[in-house]
Amino acid sequence: MVGAACALYAARAGLDVRVVDRGAVAGGTTGAGEGNLLVSDKEPGPELELALLSARLWSELAEELGAAIEYESKGGLVVAAAPDALAALRDFAAGQRSAGVTAVPVGSGELREMEPHLASGMAGGVHYPQDAQVMPALAAAHLLHACGAPVHTGWTVTGVVRAADGAVRGVRTDRGDIHAPAVVNAAGTWGGDLASLAGVRLPVLPRRGFVLVTEPLPRMVRHKVYAADYVADVASDSATLRASPVVEGTAAGPVLIGATRERVGFDRSLSLAAVRALAAGAIGLFPFLERVRALRTYAGFRPYLPDHLPAIGPDPRVPGLFHACGHEGAGIGLAPGTGQSIARALTGKAPELNLTPFRPERFDTDTDTGTGTGTDTDTDTDGGDTP
Repeated sequence: MVGAACALYAARAGLDVRVVDRGAVAGGTTGAGEGNLLVSDKEPGPELELALLSARLWSELAEELGAAIEYESKGGLVVAAAPDALAALRDFAAGQRSAGVTAVPVGSGELREMEPHLASGMAGGVHYPQDAQVMPALAAAHLLHACGAPVHTGWTVTGVVRAADGAVRGVRTDRGDIHAPAVVNAAGTWGGDLASLAGVRLPVLPRRGFVLVTEPLPRMVRHKVYAADYVADVASDSATLRASPVVEGTAAGPVLIGATRERVGFDRSLSLAAVRALAAGAIGLFPFLERVRALRTYAGFRPYLPDHLPAIGPDPRVPGLFHACGHEGAGIGLAPGTGQSIARALTGKAPELNLTPFRPERFDTDTDTGTGTGTDTDTDTDGGDTP
């Protein structure tokens, strides 16, 4: 998704663009996402600024592309079961409001009006009308189609071509070289591997997550609903399993249930503990789900960087190399703002927001030596996660 957005805004800025992906469109992290476009889970700071910019751009893209991407401005509802959790949630929301987020307190008696099937006894919550959702695979495909650029799927990038002075001159692939004065690393979870091909370090690690998918239902969950402890799990640095319930309906009928986080490399094997935690958490929010069949579960790998911020912008270590990766679980939502920022950097225009917190070289002074552990690399989209 991030690569598709970079291609779209670069092409619309007048640049000649090619997209290279060793797999299919949305064949990696994008295809394993829920399609969340969230501001509700972000504290004031650079990521929230990027999320607000992206939310505006997603709205514009939705008007242009119509129902094709299944954009829903459904809003988010964050709920707290206990008074102390509610107090912390409302303090968090107050800070967000100061940064431009619409966050509306919801009393315990109003929760069931917004979500009639929600469990009783909740202390209260906060409504975030700016939260939305897309169908990620459809959205990525339509953004690529709208950009008009050639998309080379099934091409594996094996190197970054550089001139004698070290500047980028294109990429080497298993189908031949592609020459260009700029290369955008939008390889998602494999962004660290692609960076290493250019001789620079970017410590991207995979953070696995599972999603449960139910049988198709009438719309019984109106918003994206999640428990207040989800925000803490997003910000956690723990490598062990963390799970907090996130439940939302879809236009097609199935209910999507997340979210788990753990760092286990690229291990795609089923974790019964993770799936049980998802089911139990979802039933705790919506008891009717106990009677609903789960049709399948799938896993994906979020591109995790140690400070939980993506790498966006030019890499001063390699002239002509730009990074747009490491968005962790927010890549779908942050894609348009990232793509617009990259396009402006490519054309020498000032970005709408300060990119300094996202600078790719910021990890050079730390002691973390981890990089992605995949055996192959994508470029320009985050699809294709098999060696």
